[in-house]
Amino acid sequence: MNPKRNGLPPMFGHQAMVPRLIEVVGLCCTWGIKVLTVEVDFLMELFARMLQEHEEIFMRNEVRVSIIGNPNPVKLPISLQNQITKTTETTKNNSKLHLLLAINYGGKDDILQACRKISHKVKDGLMKPEDINESLFDEELETGITELPYPDLFIRTSGELRLSNFLAWQLAYTELYFKSLWPDFGEREFIMALQSFQRRQRRFGGQDIKA
Repeated sequence: MNPKRNGLPPMFGHQAMVPRLIEVVGLCCTWGIKVLTVEVDFLMELFARMLQEHEEIFMRNEVRVSIIGNPNPVKLPISLQNQITKTTETTKNNSKLHLLLAINYGGKDDILQACRKISHKVKDGLMKPEDINESLFDEELETGITELPYPDLFIRTSGELRLSNFLAWQLAYTELYFKSLWPDFGEREFIMALQSFQRRQRRFGGQDIKA
């Protein structure tokens, strides 16, 4: 059920997002998916509560939680900052699923900050311009913290048919799926998305590979 479509207040949608996210995390663990990146659009107090109340689930399912993006401009409450630090530190050695939560993340900003880091290294004599390649650039992006920075499948659940500046570099060869609305997205919809992905003929720079 989509709250806007059904005339319900936005708070209803925010509250429904948390159980959907936890459900998808569990499905990823069950089906062997290694990395899940989710753009967080929760109310901040709801986000803090989600991290706190589900930390035990993250530990039980061996989920490592990391934050990407720049949370500073949104002036996160100290309590939320502390909870983020606690959850990321507590789960850092988990290895079954790496859950990346994107807060105030922008794909273009990510590319710019990576360019700045590399330019400083060149300026400081740590590398030469000719040393710069795709692998090095990947390491400087915020998704460089995960072993699989390139998503195989991008699922857009907002009803919009666009990327909206999300993982602009990383989605170059990613398969796109536009279907259900979040928080309607559950196991049935997830299975449909994965089945759609499996039927596709993937292309990496002209090379065809079956998904």
